[in-house]
Amino acid sequence: QVQLLEFGGGSVQAGGSLRLSCTASAISSAFGYCVGWFRQAPGREREGVAAIYTGDASTYYVDSVRGRFTISHDNAKKTAYLQMNSLMPEDSAMYYCALTGNGCYAKNWAWTDAMSYWGKGTLVTISS
Repeated sequence: QVQLLEFGGGSVQAGGSLRLSCTASAISSAFGYCVGWFRQAPGREREGVAAIYTGDASTYYVDSVRGRFTISHDNAKKTAYLQMNSLMPEDSAMYYCALTGNGCYAKNWAWTDAMSYWGKGTLVTISS
């Protein structure tokens, strides 16, 4: 059973940076897979933030974070990172790592139903 463990949440002021990490266990790196970061703020639906296909490092971003967030993946460590810069209060949310072995596609990378495995989440709080 694939397990995902997230680290890196915390509280920073607006304009600051945080880096989240997500390490996958019990997954083969012989084939590419899609790792995504999602977030959910209180009273709002979970939304896709960014995703990366480990096979060719293709990346996908929601428009609200493009240019501020960077997703990357270390195949040897089976760890995905989300570097978040120029953080804004509206970025505050619980951030979840998710994974599917089906690959990332532009049409559905941000769909929660497209992901098979989920981490427990890490809280990000941005103060103004």
